[in-house]
Amino acid sequence: MTRNRESATPARRAGTPRLRTVRENPVQPASREPHAYNNHEPPSDRSQAILEAAKQVGSVLKRGGHTFAVAGSVAVYAHGGSGHLRHDADFCVRRSDAEAVAGTLTEAGLTVRTPPEDWLLKTTCFGEEVDLLFELGHRPVTSDMLARAQELPVDSVHMPVLAATDLMRALIEPFSEHHCDFGPVLAAARALREKVDWQDVRSSCGDRPMPAAFFFLLERLNVIAPQKEPR
Repeated sequence: MTRNRESATPARRAGTPRLRTVRENPVQPASREPHAYNNHEPPSDRSQAILEAAKQVGSVLKRGGHTFAVAGSVAVYAHGGSGHLRHDADFCVRRSDAEAVAGTLTEAGLTVRTPPEDWLLKTTCFGEEVDLLFELGHRPVTSDMLARAQELPVDSVHMPVLAATDLMRALIEPFSEHHCDFGPVLAAARALREKVDWQDVRSSCGDRPMPAAFFFLLERLNVIAPQKEPR
């Protein structure tokens, strides 16, 4: 999942853990060859490779007892959407859990990276990028959001998946003049429309032009019902 930011590299936010990469603090897992996930030959199909990465990282986080939820195109797939996955695998974690999550992934042999952006961590599994997000759609990942997640199969592994309403909100809210690729989100809206509280999503996005244009498109395509005008 990507997020549009126009400003220069932001300053480190208060409370964000100072995490070091594996190269700076090598960890040799007792029962696994170091970086085995990164050396694994990925599947030839890109979507399946992203799924395999999500399954492996999700399994590691489950074994570590972490609170998390799958997001992005993998979450759309888990809810019954397209199996054509985009870019990477996304997971939501609370900012306060970042250091513990990074430690668990490091012990499993994955290299955790700290990018300049202060709202995520990154790792690579089976050659695919995996993002660990502290924010979705400019909103912090909260305990309530993670509590609403549903236990769903991601391919063959059950794990918490972001609720459909939270997922659509996270996809629509970032729309702006500089980020307005409606295509993938339209496909997700069609697949998830019966699971989404659209009034909740509308109220979250307000009347900003690009989200409003997307809701208008959904109405014209009969994906959602037109909004009732107040009397």
